[in-house]
Amino acid sequence: MNAEVVGISRDSVKSHLKFIEKQDLNFVLLSDPDQTAHHYFDVMKAKKMYGKDVMGVDRSTFVFDESGKLIHVFRGVKAAGHAEQVLEAMKIQ
Repeated sequence: MNAEVVGISRDSVKSHLKFIEKQDLNFVLLSDPDQTAHHYFDVMKAKKMYGKDVMGVDRSTFVFDESGKLIHVFRGVKAAGHAEQVLEAMKIQ
């Protein structure tokens, strides 16, 4: 579909390199340990972990068109079936 996939997480570059190798990924993973991109895309949210309030990532997918315009946002992403949702949204655009 002439698309590029880029992942961003708070994990280190070293961690990403291990994950890319282990999973044999063919796309870029960016490291954002200071959470600059996370805050820009407003994906940090309050969560409960073991009964304590913590800040965590609301897994999200952002689809941009070829001009860089944001055309679709998926929040609260679960892995199962998500790729198909994104592909379907891209067909509609």
